[in-house]
Amino acid sequence: MTRYGIDAVTLLATIDRGERSETEALAVHERMTELRIRLLGDRVSRRTAWRIARRNGWDTLRSAEYLAVTTLQADALVTIDPDLAEAARAEHIAVAPIEALSTSAGNSLMAANS
Repeated sequence: MTRYGIDAVTLLATIDRGERSETEALAVHERMTELRIRLLGDRVSRRTAWRIARRNGWDTLRSAEYLAVTTLQADALVTIDPDLAEAARAEHIAVAPIEALSTSAGNSLMAANS
């Protein structure tokens, strides 16, 4: 079940690569926990994931679940996975950089999409 478009493992990796400090990553993590997130527990979101997977010829729902939740929330997807970002764009889903989770520009983007 999809819970976040970005997870703690990804944030930890940004620390290890020197892209952000521990304090910055923790602030992003706190922001993520404040977000209202739709889970794939209802028929509409599960069906949306199914349709996305079929349109893309995928044999699993893994990526489709991320895109379904993003679509239904009318939000932007944050990912460091270039294949998932490309699939999102093909589905006409906005893709935002990881920095959008911690910057004032990102806060504006999130407010506009909520």
